[in-house]
Amino acid sequence: MEQRHEGHEGRTGHEGHDDHGPAQSHKHQAPAHGAGGPVSWGTAARATLHCLTGCAIGEVLGMVIGTALGWGNVPTMILAIVLAFFFGYALTLRGILAAGVDLRTAVRVALAADTLSIAVMELIDNGVIALWPGAMDAHLSEPLFWIVLAISLAAAFVITTPVNKWMIGRGKGHAVVHQYHH
Repeated sequence: MEQRHEGHEGRTGHEGHDDHGPAQSHKHQAPAHGAGGPVSWGTAARATLHCLTGCAIGEVLGMVIGTALGWGNVPTMILAIVLAFFFGYALTLRGILAAGVDLRTAVRVALAADTLSIAVMELIDNGVIALWPGAMDAHLSEPLFWIVLAISLAAAFVITTPVNKWMIGRGKGHAVVHQYHH
């Protein structure tokens, strides 16, 4: 059943030909992947990649701004984390608002959909950078900076994907967003 949705992340125009029965064929009360039902790793990976995109934009921008302004490691990392949450939420908001949802509802949905995913991602990402010898002191022009950033984002993706799979399977996280895509 979940494979039918594979490759249709965010598109929910399947109501007329789904096999969930008449109760769900005309409305979107349950997420496309079934609250409490099995969720494919591909679906979880796409949701994680969505969050990772926003996090990566925020991380890199925060590091660039902090470094350019000559800030220390802690303020630069704080800025990067704040921007990662901002851009993670912004990408989700963009899709929800495009579906015609009012701003207040869209903000609530984005917070519900992305907070845990982004928090886990940021914990892993920044933990790797903080613990990697020399990474916190590497400059943007040094390969070490970019190599460790790539490794930290990859680690965040790998560790956050099961979290998103678990949340989507329970009708939480990105499953909430699917209710608003038309």
